Amino acid sequence: MSIEIKVPSPGESITQVQLAKWLVADGEQVEKDQEVVEIDSDKASFPVAAPEGGTISLKAAEGDTIAVGAVIAVIEPSSGSVTAARKPASASLVQNPDKTVKAAVPDVPKAPESPAGREVVSLHASPLAKKIIEEKGVKAVDISNAFPGKKITRNDVEDFIRGRRPDAPPSGGSLRKEERKKLTTLRLKLAERLVAVKNQTAMLTTFNEINMTAALKLKNTYSEVFKKKFGVGIGLMSIFSKAVTIALQDFPQVNSMIDGDELVSPRYVDIGIAVSAPRGLVVPVIRNAESMSLAELEIKIKEYAVKAREGKITIDDMKGGTFTITNGGVFGSLMSTPILNPPQSAILGMHKIMDRPIALDRQVIVAPMMYIALSYDHRVIDGRESVSFLIKVKELVEDPLKMLTMGEDPVTLLLDL
Repeated sequence: MSIEIKVPSPGESITQVQLAKWLVADGEQVEKDQEVVEIDSDKASFPVAAPEGGTISLKAAEGDTIAVGAVIAVIEPSSGSVTAARKPASASLVQNPDKTVKAAVPDVPKAPESPAGREVVSLHASPLAKKIIEEKGVKAVDISNAFPGKKITRNDVEDFIRGRRPDAPPSGGSLRKEERKKLTTLRLKLAERLVAVKNQTAMLTTFNEINMTAALKLKNTYSEVFKKKFGVGIGLMSIFSKAVTIALQDFPQVNSMIDGDELVSPRYVDIGIAVSAPRGLVVPVIRNAESMSLAELEIKIKEYAVKAREGKITIDDMKGGTFTITNGGVFGSLMSTPILNPPQSAILGMHKIMDRPIALDRQVIVAPMMYIALSYDHRVIDGRESVSFLIKVKELVEDPLKMLTMGEDPVTLLLDL
């Protein structure tokens, strides 16, 4: 009986998705729970697995826009005879009360297998991909190195062959080529949202700079001890997240958003952490971050970073959020203007740490400095609140001990002043 693979619903209000990439070829043998296709929605990308093993027949092409619930492939389950044929010869012994009789199975001499053949057999690739590799004489080790840790498909092999044997450019000239491909649903939705933010909000950005000496000293001094106890090191994103949760309690307006003709001010802090995924930027949300310790924040950030790298961020991971932090510094950005993540009213941008000369205690010294930026919706947040909030974050990161005392000076608390 044929088994249909249908497009699952990625979330409420989403009626159409885009078929991003087939991970198997038409007519290929697939296994149960093997990922066979990647789907793009306007919120995230996600894989779809085969419900049963068998021969797959593809019913849609890459790039097609498909309705949720539509059939994109059909699997013909493998027959029982195939399973039986794969059983080892030792299973063909017949027992009777008197003696053991070997079933009449003719001995067929097995041809010696070449080292190259053994390499292809052991390669982590689909059956069709292995067949093409053997036919084209591709070295298994070369293609394995080209796609480390990935199950190699027919498309991968064909791309590898084309890349290895490119067409030579005409003599005395250069190739003038261009590539066209359909924008993904995720990219189209992102473009729509970014334009809407610019047109529908009164967005402004304020800047400041942070001396990262104390934060880096904390990170370098205690990271190993921290890792032994909690399983993760100390990252700058968790330090900034902790500083933000404390600062938002002093400036709740920065944690607010417009809903129709009402201003909503949550008493909790759900921080969105912008992370880079294979198919674009995603913003998973750490819920109730204000109640988390630095270790709990770091563990959650690492969990999301791994999920994003593996393309496993879900719609539920990205729902909600009252404030967002993005770190362009990991890509080398020295200063930028982050764009709001609607319906939120503010976003904090971190940047690259660079040694720069600064004046400290009337002396010029060189210190590791970071520019930070707060983009905010001026309809909700006034200039005084935005600047004060950013200064509060700066104070907490420059003196991390204040985070242990919820933003207060530890000496003042000790002296009960």
